[in-house]
Amino acid sequence: MLDKLEKAAQRYLELEKFLADSAIINDQEQYQKLAKEYSDLTPLVNLGKEFQTMLQQEQDLELLLKDKQDPEFEALAKEELNDLRARQEDIRGRIDAILNPKAEEKNRNMIVEIRAGTGGQEASLFAADLFRMYTRFADRKGWKVEMMDSHESETGGFKEIIFSVSGKGAEKRLRFESGAHRVQRVPSTEASGRIHTSAATVAVMAEAEEIEVQINPSDLRIDIFRSSGPGGQSVNTTDSAVRLTHIPSGLVVICQDERSQLKNKNKAMRVLRTRLLDKYKSDQMAKESQDRRLKIGTGDRSDKIRTYNFPDHRITDHRIGFTSHRLDTMLDGDLDELTDALIQADAEDSLNERK
Repeated sequence: MLDKLEKAAQRYLELEKFLADSAIINDQEQYQKLAKEYSDLTPLVNLGKEFQTMLQQEQDLELLLKDKQDPEFEALAKEELNDLRARQEDIRGRIDAILNPKAEEKNRNMIVEIRAGTGGQEASLFAADLFRMYTRFADRKGWKVEMMDSHESETGGFKEIIFSVSGKGAEKRLRFESGAHRVQRVPSTEASGRIHTSAATVAVMAEAEEIEVQINPSDLRIDIFRSSGPGGQSVNTTDSAVRLTHIPSGLVVICQDERSQLKNKNKAMRVLRTRLLDKYKSDQMAKESQDRRLKIGTGDRSDKIRTYNFPDHRITDHRIGFTSHRLDTMLDGDLDELTDALIQADAEDSLNERK
């Protein structure tokens, strides 16, 4: 723990210098990232300073008690030492809570993005199946699902669908779902009965609060246009769809599900803030997680994390070697067994990493 506190203190001093650098101040995207890191480190650094002071006070009292003292003075010193050690344990617990946050203590809203990958129309149908799986899971858990945006395919699937999930335990249960999901089955359009392999990617991100990501209005390009559905047909008769382009990062967000231009803009801003925060966290995690054995929580969209095999009624999570033949019930939202296994494996991996 002391090593981690020392590294945090060193990084804190580095950040102070960076945030005073005029070149970084002029780069708003970089400045916001560093300011967020600085803000996150402040409670830990302050607790570290307090803990180091207590350790020094403990050493001083122990040295004092080694010499013969007046009995009354010695009794007072021992009482102070016991009180000091009790406060040390409290500070140690608070530091540990910051260094090793428990997943169950987190309760942030999540934004989920599902996109059809390889496999054409079959991939879009699989994306719709994944959306149904997660929404049924949310129903079972009593979570609220809010649609953000969607782009349907000609066959009734989704080229892309974005939605938020809020409720107790949503982050704990959904945070390991990011990655490439592969399906093996006979498509409804396949006359010969040949099994096809298709894929969809899932991105699960903790929704960013406005205070976490400050977006400079001058960094945004806002385009307004008329919503369209599959095949390009008009959905709304007014120009209510919104496209936000964050110029420094190149990120683009489109929202067109609402009939109100303002509502679409607000939803697009929520998604944009979340993507910017997720990009920053992903960059940090890539540096910090190079030595992790399982890398369950990295959220790398390119990693094939799971296969849904319909002929064998089998679902396999490749990161932890989990296999079940309850494919139908899991696709119907009964995901507790799988998410429990992922949570346990990540906890064990984190424990091994700290040893």
